[in-house]
Amino acid sequence: MATLPVYRWRLAPEGLATRRQLRAMGLRPGGQDVAAELQRPRRKRGPLVAYLYRVDCAKPVRPMTPARRAALARANRARRTCPACRRDAGYIIPASLGACVPCADNPN
Repeated sequence: MATLPVYRWRLAPEGLATRRQLRAMGLRPGGQDVAAELQRPRRKRGPLVAYLYRVDCAKPVRPMTPARRAALARANRARRTCPACRRDAGYIIPASLGACVPCADNPN
């Protein structure tokens, strides 16, 4: 089993990027294996780890289809709907409250 090359924070070579960096470039890993590991040291805990992928092997992001757009809209609408009063709160209901703010403040 080969080990991955490990780079320190901000010292990764050109041609490698994290998932977020690939997404900002309009790319995705596209099924490729992790090429390297990026580590950011922390005090009193283990290092933060990010996986790096080769940019030249990355594929373009798949376009948003009408069906995917509709499914995403339904999922977001469900996250905004208060289970207590069944109204669209206009924001995503916090899991800590479990209901919109007026319903959580007035638990009658």
